[in-house]
Amino acid sequence: MRKTQYYTATTLDGYIADENNSLDWLFEVDRARDAEDSFASFFADVGAMAMGATTYEWVIEHDRLLDEPGKWRNYYGETPCWVFTHRTLPPIPGADIRFVEGDVAPVHEQMTQAAAESNIWLVGGGDLVGQFADRHLLDEILVGIAPVTLGGGARLLPRRLTASQLELVDVVRDRQFARLSYRVRR
Repeated sequence: MRKTQYYTATTLDGYIADENNSLDWLFEVDRARDAEDSFASFFADVGAMAMGATTYEWVIEHDRLLDEPGKWRNYYGETPCWVFTHRTLPPIPGADIRFVEGDVAPVHEQMTQAAAESNIWLVGGGDLVGQFADRHLLDEILVGIAPVTLGGGARLLPRRLTASQLELVDVVRDRQFARLSYRVRR
């Protein structure tokens, strides 16, 4: 069954990016050697993905994707990506990037059609994922919790979801990460 999943990492105090929208804190954390395989296994079931403008801009800058656009294909293959934005952003040459704005529900329908029987990955940020949750379009939260505190920045999911809405289905230790999987109840 196809699922819409928020697969991400967060700090112990609940931030996915620091106050400068950077994810550099994430790359300082010791991960298991098979962490790449873990992501590859997750991504093998992804048929469409979405991200917010700030996440897209960070990825472009961090990985120098405008200078080296082939990296996008190495990471994500032919998977179409919807970028939610209110401003003009540069496309990555050769990548299937679709810039959109507004309500997430009609875009989710487009993503569902593109994904066919595969899953939809909500890359981030937290507010964008919250919009999917608000519209009851979020099925799972797969989060790695890192032993880092930032004290501020972009929140993991700036919405109120209670224990009655979230069911813990798995816990895995990955060196310094605790990986939690939650099913979102409707």
